[in-house]
Amino acid sequence: MQLGFVSAVVHDLPLEDVLKFAADEGFDCVELMCWPPGAADRRYAGVTHIDVTALNDDEIGRIRELVKTHGVAISGLGYYPNPLHPDKNHRNFVVDHLKRVISAAPRLDVGLVNTFIGRDHTKPIEENWPLFQTIWSDVIQHAESENVKVAIENCPMLYSLDEWPGGKNLAMCPGVFRSMFEDIPSLMFGLNFDPSHLVWLMVDYLRAVKEFSSRIFHVHAKDTRIDRDKLYEEGILGLRWHHDKLPGLGEIDWGSFIGALTDIGYRGAVCIEMEDRSFEDSLADRKRALRQSKRFLEQFVS
Repeated sequence: MQLGFVSAVVHDLPLEDVLKFAADEGFDCVELMCWPPGAADRRYAGVTHIDVTALNDDEIGRIRELVKTHGVAISGLGYYPNPLHPDKNHRNFVVDHLKRVISAAPRLDVGLVNTFIGRDHTKPIEENWPLFQTIWSDVIQHAESENVKVAIENCPMLYSLDEWPGGKNLAMCPGVFRSMFEDIPSLMFGLNFDPSHLVWLMVDYLRAVKEFSSRIFHVHAKDTRIDRDKLYEEGILGLRWHHDKLPGLGEIDWGSFIGALTDIGYRGAVCIEMEDRSFEDSLADRKRALRQSKRFLEQFVS
């Protein structure tokens, strides 16, 4: 396996500095964010380390040279919007950009794009499904034509009771994973597996690794701490009883998780996704969080 990080955490660094930091700290790879230029609508969104809307031959050459110079691989290109957004114009915009990211990947010698399925959170899963089939059959067909794998992160994107019980990403649990891959069986369609989301959904992440072994294309390393007092006070509907933490500071048994990945023969990237609010005050704190996470994970990932 290769140990890396998601570049959104160092959104204030240009690409060259991201790669230099990764190389200096001994990381093997980085997942590079490819949002369209513009303002972010949530934390760690709107980060553009590669602008696929301006990816001419000169820029491709520059990026390839930076990767070669620093000796850090690109584990995947990342873009995490809502491709099933209820507003058709917004939906068309993000799907078009997602296809651009997919088309950019092989030009950069990258074989993977990480993203979300999306969801209209005001509708149940069943009512989202026809649009999922239409949009995603087309997206995966495009990915097949570019020989690029697409990995879906399993984050529910559920942050408030206003979104209950939906969230803005269908791909949150094994039942949905199974249906996705039954309806779109392409071997270019898989998961960017993040165990932290399954912890607070009370889903057995080790069992999910085993069941979806052939579909795990990329892994995010993030932990979740459960506040038992808050859970007691508010119950699961409170949504304030779980907190994103650095690997090793939460509930995940990382030895068992990495062991499960080795059991299925996973040899891909494990990228730290830093969303721990205790380390967000400055760039120096976020860099420190990446160093600390790397030291911890090196016990298991070599």
